[in-house]
Amino acid sequence: MKKSRRPLTANHLLYGVNPIIEALRAGRVADVITIAEGVRDDRLRELIELARQRGIRINHARRADLDREVGSTHHQGVTARIAAPKYTEADDLLEAIDDSRQPALLLVLDGVEDPRNLGAILRTAECAGASGVILPERRAAGLNETVAKASAGAVEYLPVARVTNLSVLIRQLKERNVWVIGAAADAETSYSEWDWTRPSAIVLGGEGSGLHRLVRENCDALVQIPVHGKIESLNVSVAAGIILYEALRQRSHSSEPAGGSRRKSS
Repeated sequence: MKKSRRPLTANHLLYGVNPIIEALRAGRVADVITIAEGVRDDRLRELIELARQRGIRINHARRADLDREVGSTHHQGVTARIAAPKYTEADDLLEAIDDSRQPALLLVLDGVEDPRNLGAILRTAECAGASGVILPERRAAGLNETVAKASAGAVEYLPVARVTNLSVLIRQLKERNVWVIGAAADAETSYSEWDWTRPSAIVLGGEGSGLHRLVRENCDALVQIPVHGKIESLNVSVAAGIILYEALRQRSHSSEPAGGSRRKSS
């Protein structure tokens, strides 16, 4: 994959021990790291050593000062002013799919607006070995500080791209023999009945609204996760995890050569 990426902003505030460690490991540059006085965390020693190796200044401050800076108490006693995460170019991600010997397993998020949900999805996708995540540029969460924290460092390793038009992206995926499968509560096929050993892109809708009409219509098929309680649908990050790990389960038991079944011509 090409390394060219475009930045979100010049820098931002990152907080939490694991997200900062993973950012430093991935080579992102921090201006300064601030540690709360009296904080106790076994991984702080690793963080301090990484900062020392990279010549990053470390400040100490009262925990109340970090609370004000972050806007909450959920910072684990450490913050960093650090270069913002970068998006992968969509063309680079598609090119990587073409070059990979493994069948694609992408997530396409159709308007997920809650940054905590996006962060949780990125964390699960990275753990499941997904090829990458694609977001729309408008009306959707982006790679901000909350997403980085919720992803627990996954944002440093998982390719995330943004596109202006998801319908165009879906056409490009189909041209690459990737099956585009939307998740919808009213679908007739269960997610566990779909053959995920094939190159696949899982399309998940936003909180409450679900898939947009054009996106839904352009999917090859729709699948649903059975719900037996009184609540009608699952949180989108939970749905992502369920489908991703079903795909992983099927692929781990499949004897089919890498690449999976090809799409039917359309």
